[in-house]
Amino acid sequence: MPNNVSHFHINADDLARGRRFYETVFGWRFRPWGPPDYFLIETGDSKKPGIHGSMARRARPLRADDSHGFECTISVEDVDAIAKAVIAAGGTIIVPRNVIHKVGEHIQFRDPEGNVVAAMHYFDESHCG
Repeated sequence: MPNNVSHFHINADDLARGRRFYETVFGWRFRPWGPPDYFLIETGDSKKPGIHGSMARRARPLRADDSHGFECTISVEDVDAIAKAVIAAGGTIIVPRNVIHKVGEHIQFRDPEGNVVAAMHYFDESHCG
């Protein structure tokens, strides 16, 4: 499996406002999934499905060193190997290996430039976008 971008995530202070924006501008569709205030985003249609996305209420107020962009998830074969490579290349693990029930094994890291990125080994490759 190539290491493709398979998912993006949007944090929002006001979920209704965030949904309205992306529904209006891009025609994206939102559906509740998992924990409260968490939505999956469908960016395409059956001919061009697009990339898998999600939106959730921001977990805490933004700090000066927080990222303000979309967080992308890269589909990988082995999150432990990727975590070692991240550290060796100068990155920092900010969420250690964890399991998202029925989805996959996940880590989150900050690259040397301060960008937040996630890596996921999906249990079912159909999630890979």
